Amino acid sequence: MDKPRVLFPFTEAGLGHIMPMNSIADEFERLYGDKVECVRSYFFTEGNDPKLMKFGKRLANEVVKHNKHSIYGFYATLNMEFWRVHLSTWATMTFLTLGSRKRGYAHMDELKPDMVVSTHWATNYYAIKSKCKPLTVMYCPDAHVNPLFRYDCDLVMVSNPSGYRVAATKYKRRFNEKNLKQVPFLIREEAFTTSRDKIAQRKKLGFDENKFTVVLAEGGYGIGKMEEICNIILQKDLPVTLVPVCGKNEALYKKFLTLKSKGNVDFRPQGYINNMFDILAAADLFCGKSGASMIAEPCFFGVPQIITKYATNIERYIGKYYVEEVKSALKIFKPKKVVEKIEEFLAHPEELEPLRLNAEALHDNYGPEKCARYIFELLCTRFPQLKEDK
Repeated sequence: MDKPRVLFPFTEAGLGHIMPMNSIADEFERLYGDKVECVRSYFFTEGNDPKLMKFGKRLANEVVKHNKHSIYGFYATLNMEFWRVHLSTWATMTFLTLGSRKRGYAHMDELKPDMVVSTHWATNYYAIKSKCKPLTVMYCPDAHVNPLFRYDCDLVMVSNPSGYRVAATKYKRRFNEKNLKQVPFLIREEAFTTSRDKIAQRKKLGFDENKFTVVLAEGGYGIGKMEEICNIILQKDLPVTLVPVCGKNEALYKKFLTLKSKGNVDFRPQGYINNMFDILAAADLFCGKSGASMIAEPCFFGVPQIITKYATNIERYIGKYYVEEVKSALKIFKPKKVVEKIEEFLAHPEELEPLRLNAEALHDNYGPEKCARYIFELLCTRFPQLKEDK
């Protein structure tokens, strides 16, 4: 018998959808790769279909627009709530790139999946509408199950406890104990093998081993307030190691390379990097917008956070979770006030300790194994012989 095909389609709409997909695809293949065919799909680009490529690019561009113009980001997400699940999804798929919707159905059928595991709503939509009728799974990386993740699907998983509670109680017509599961946050496997020894990590990175280390990031596109924050810190010449991570914002990275420290700041700008976990493990403090992975990753390493921006209503929910429930983060939107808080931490480092301990308390709520096992259980409902062979 041919092995069931489990499709893991990657969608770039902020790296917060790509990182968890890497995590679950790696774990599922590790646990069940001998029983199933795991297919990693770069859905919008692999077939060189101009309509799909344009639509995929539009998804990424929308995230950039949300980050550049927060009013637009909040309008988009509130509009989505107003028009509800099916109409919002249909309108986005139909009008964002004319002609792409049916191309998406066709490409999904070409891949012939028996199951589609999505971390972005768009590929789940294509799976539901495709002729091959695969089993469908979505992992929602956000703090609440927003409308696009409440679309029809055989299994929805969310890591945020309050997000799970709200979905289970507020949307009872949509969710039940079988099709909604709470799971740990899907962080990449490298996180578990990255040393948490700050001094060792700073030595490895060439940073000053004894300096207070501040890491700043604004998602994969590097759009936010870190330029202004860095300029103030450089002007004040604070005794810190300052590490802004620019991601794909190459213009900002090149601009940072022209800036010089007056002497006390150890200024270490980064572009698009593959060692973010090493840098986070070396940090005393993280500053940035409240993207899903953007805050969850420093929290994993016990690093307190200052949230400097909400780009959308979705990010507002994420921020509130870490500020009000986890209590590992502070919300400070004005760059000048952010720097003043950093100065306060420099003078009174003990004030960071409660935030650090609260971040550490969340450490065990990470990892993809539980998620992978729920997915396999669902697959066995259509292919019971897999369970018999286990």
